[in-house]
Amino acid sequence: MAAGPARTRRWALGVEYVGTHFCGWQQQPGLHTVEGELTEAVSGVADQTVALACGGRTDAGVHARGQVVHFDTTAVRSPRAWVLGVNARLGQQLSVAWARPVPDFFHARFSAVRRRYRYSIFNRSARSALLGGRTAWVQLPLDVDRMQQGGAHLLGEHDFSAFRAAECQSRSPVRRLDSLEVHRDGDLVHIDVAANAFLHHMVRNIAGLLIEVGRGVRSPEDVRALLLGRDRRANAPTAPAEGLSLQAVDYPPAFRLPHPV
Repeated sequence: MAAGPARTRRWALGVEYVGTHFCGWQQQPGLHTVEGELTEAVSGVADQTVALACGGRTDAGVHARGQVVHFDTTAVRSPRAWVLGVNARLGQQLSVAWARPVPDFFHARFSAVRRRYRYSIFNRSARSALLGGRTAWVQLPLDVDRMQQGGAHLLGEHDFSAFRAAECQSRSPVRRLDSLEVHRDGDLVHIDVAANAFLHHMVRNIAGLLIEVGRGVRSPEDVRALLLGRDRRANAPTAPAEGLSLQAVDYPPAFRLPHPV
């Protein structure tokens, strides 16, 4: 008796990368992208072409500690085989941390309930050879308390038109910012934000404004006025990409996916 068609199974991967030398997540002809390199590696292990979907697209120069992707395949591999096999085909700036089978209705983007980003600033008069490309460099001292006060105005559901890129294609500028915390660790200042979703350049525009608040160029109250004014032209310059990292994508507990510590 002839064997039936091979069963298609959906897999999720936890992905990490240093975005410095990538032209962003999205695959583009002739460009070195995270999606392009990862798709080639996963397809090699599967011995068939696969298509990836990710939890949050990242721009050129942006890093990820907790990116999540999914793909469908008829290839039969163990979680360990996916991780070791894919990593053997990747460069040092990109790796897979884990692999898990997931239900067919799981979607890396649409099943996500929250994204978490960190914007990291190296705040010292002299630049750092070790952290160059991994943090934004601000030479003048930053007042973290002022930055936290300003960021508090952004919590909740708002129209974030003043914080979106001109080329943002989202149909609605309304987003729900669940948390925003600014804290210092020696010469490093971290801005940790979590939301249901983000507009294009939203985190970097928040960081750019809070840097000006921390330097004393603007007041914490100016953040609220800018939010209500909804005018991107009145905002601060967009903070550099190298300071931004996708820390985690949150999913309902029922999927039992690992979460970055």
